[in-house]
Amino acid sequence: MEGVVNQDFWKGKRVFITGHTGFKGAWLSLWLKRLGAEVTGYSLEPPTTPSLYDLARIEDVITGIEADVSDFYMLRKALETHPPEIIFHLAAQALVRRSYHDPIETYTTNVMGTVNLLEAVRHVGGVRAIVNVTSDKCYENREWVWGYRETEPMGGYDPYSSSKGCAELVTAAYRNSFFNPSDYAEHGLGLASARAGNVIGGGDWGEDRLIPDCVRAFLRNEKIVIRRPNSTRPWQHVLQLLNGYLMLAENLYRVGSKFAQAWNFGPLDQDSKTVEWVVKRLCEKWDKSVGYEIAKAPQLHEANYLKLDCSKAMTELGWMPKWDVERALDEVIEWTKAYQDGKNIRDVCNGQIEEYTLSAVYGS
Repeated sequence: MEGVVNQDFWKGKRVFITGHTGFKGAWLSLWLKRLGAEVTGYSLEPPTTPSLYDLARIEDVITGIEADVSDFYMLRKALETHPPEIIFHLAAQALVRRSYHDPIETYTTNVMGTVNLLEAVRHVGGVRAIVNVTSDKCYENREWVWGYRETEPMGGYDPYSSSKGCAELVTAAYRNSFFNPSDYAEHGLGLASARAGNVIGGGDWGEDRLIPDCVRAFLRNEKIVIRRPNSTRPWQHVLQLLNGYLMLAENLYRVGSKFAQAWNFGPLDQDSKTVEWVVKRLCEKWDKSVGYEIAKAPQLHEANYLKLDCSKAMTELGWMPKWDVERALDEVIEWTKAYQDGKNIRDVCNGQIEEYTLSAVYGS
């Protein structure tokens, strides 16, 4: 069915996820396990305490390898020991502000980590599809009011953003040089990149990120401090984005060459909202007595306006945004209150995956 993950396709598929202990990787691991895939994760330990990976006890349902993508030989050995058909590359240093403080780690992980993975795959062989997850910040941001298309130039003001632009260039170079779509009959691998940003959902405890900052303030009964109230971002729920990744991977596996390119995944235009708008709505949904204040200290540079044109994914993949920003925020509040009440987090996550799947089918 168009716009929905094909559940039958994933049964028994051997899937390798880098960065499986992170926010998106943990949700993806749960969804793939629910679909019947055989999942192997390769990552450092969870980046935060608490973490969705630990709270949902994901280590109990997949094969996890604790290692660094900057270690080429360890990564190659993992692919040889657990040979995958499909790879999702999510391992990254994913924070803009942190990249200012540690640019070497950022470039090592985000650029050379991508090189290591693609080089390991080139030597090991047997992989049918790779989705390299980068970021909407890979583009040369000109503060346009219209969305960036996949053909726009790569760029990046800060180390994180430019590292993701570099990762895109690495992906394109490997695709052209070693996995060229015109030679698909010979190598049989479809290599694509997925660009998105400002992904929200329950279980994100990341540092210097708006939704986690709000959640921590709610749980501590503290006032929220926001840095850039007027910055506009394309907010979308993590399940909406992962639905796109899964659909892209299936098409790469089945067809390969046609889908071996870059893809944008983002919400509809009306869901691009300012930081202050999002904080106000979250406060209203949690408790109207909760307040916020705007940070007075000078802030590091971040883009003021960023939006993606996702026409290609909607037209060629049949992917469509299903949950608007209001629904996404509702799901964040629901997950957080379940966490606060001590509920079984894996069950909560599986329940939200089921809700998203049904909404994708029936439009509810």
